[in-house]
Amino acid sequence: MGPATRRGKSGVYLEPTNVGGSRGGSRPGKMAHMEYESTTQGIRILVHPSFSLPYSAPGDGKFVFTYRVKMENQSEEFAQLLFRHWRIHDSQGDDSEVDGEGVLGQQPTLAPGKSHEYESFCELSSPWGFMEGYYTFLRPTGEEFRVSVPRFDLRAPWTVGAPAESGLIN
Repeated sequence: MGPATRRGKSGVYLEPTNVGGSRGGSRPGKMAHMEYESTTQGIRILVHPSFSLPYSAPGDGKFVFTYRVKMENQSEEFAQLLFRHWRIHDSQGDDSEVDGEGVLGQQPTLAPGKSHEYESFCELSSPWGFMEGYYTFLRPTGEEFRVSVPRFDLRAPWTVGAPAESGLIN
């Protein structure tokens, strides 16, 4: 069975995909890893978040999450990444926004059929939250356009199953 597909408010298709185990299930004792996907104007974004226990200190309210992003140019035109915008939500109620040039100091140009991947991190003061945002790209014609990054969950393994709004930890 394939991943569920739904249409978001922006008209972008979002496809959470369980990749944590074989045959669509998770391995015993392991949290299923989610991937989130969206495509805007021929640029496909795939995000894979995960909790990083070695860099976290839960007793001190420090929860570190890594996320791997793959951006793939499925259009017939070149596209250069110019800027990023993130909205970061912490379940403690702390929201922040981050804007900057490119990703990790790079502003890659994606030829048709090519992709760019990078990994970064986010620190929260609670064991769950989410991120969402967009990238601004430039076409050779001078047209700038935004590419949506789907909202993706940041959840420590022991919070899986807790209602997102409740603040409960299982």
